[in-house]
Amino acid sequence: MTMVDRESMSPFKLGLGVLWAASWTALPIKMAFALLFIAMGTIHLETMLGIVFLLLLMSPVSVFAYFVLTAGMDVHLGEGVGLPILFLLSIPVDIWALGLVARTMFLEKLRVEPPDSLGSSLWVRCALAGAVYIPLLWFVEGQVTDIARSVSQSLLELDFLKHLGVAERISLDLTLWGSVSTIVLALLVGIGFSIVGRFVRSLANQGRPAGEDYRALVYKWDVMRVPSDQVLMLGAFTSAGVVLGILFWAFLPSTTPHPHECCKPQEVKAESHIDPQKALGKAEKTLKDSEVKIASLEKQAEENKGKGGKEKAGAKETAPRGDTKPHVEAKPAPQKAKP
Repeated sequence: MTMVDRESMSPFKLGLGVLWAASWTALPIKMAFALLFIAMGTIHLETMLGIVFLLLLMSPVSVFAYFVLTAGMDVHLGEGVGLPILFLLSIPVDIWALGLVARTMFLEKLRVEPPDSLGSSLWVRCALAGAVYIPLLWFVEGQVTDIARSVSQSLLELDFLKHLGVAERISLDLTLWGSVSTIVLALLVGIGFSIVGRFVRSLANQGRPAGEDYRALVYKWDVMRVPSDQVLMLGAFTSAGVVLGILFWAFLPSTTPHPHECCKPQEVKAESHIDPQKALGKAEKTLKDSEVKIASLEKQAEENKGKGGKEKAGAKETAPRGDTKPHVEAKPAPQKAKP
């Protein structure tokens, strides 16, 4: 590929081809450390989990931007010392991933011999550019989103839109400001990929063209990816995985979240085995107590009944005080005269 052919490739395509592949190449290694730090309790993430994941995915350009956002712009992305340590540990991983992907791009697409220390050179340029561009992207996107929300709220206050229901108003509001924010974000991300692509093109212009044909380049590319000591590389990766797995399971039980002291459930003691003799004795005692209570209730009812009968008999003997009718004396029957 000649210089003209290399210039015909857009910077956006070059940047996307290198940065996108390098980010996903390095992500599995960085996620292993992330899970370990979370198990150790040094990373606490809440609502910003998605943004932190994106920054970690783009750490070749966001490693310095993370510190600028958290310290300079007071952006709360999480708590704990594990998150900044994780971004610092991502530096050698990203340098390795950028070097691997960039060499592939140089040989396969650009037909250029990759220079020495290609990964570190490309990482330094991307990290410094990202330290300036990503905070600027954050600020611009936030301002555009705020303006779009205020404009959409003003449009919804118009007379011909006031009759809409709540669901329709929410859908229209999200569509209005969400579409504007998405378009602006896509443009800013495209500009960022173009900047990375210009870095790749500048390094490619400094290299010498590859003289081999395509088959020889493919063979050279395959040999370049194969380590010289495969047993050592396999043993190192296996040992690192075993150590990380042991550390993860060692720290996980002690850092598992537990309920707060005020919210702990009450301890329920297991009931002991039932003793038949004690159960029968308790039942007999309960029956005896019940019989005594029933007998006392019956006696009290009879006493109350006797008192009620005496009161009724006394009331019949004594005339009522309120009776004022005169009493009529009985006259004797006339006696017949004797003859």
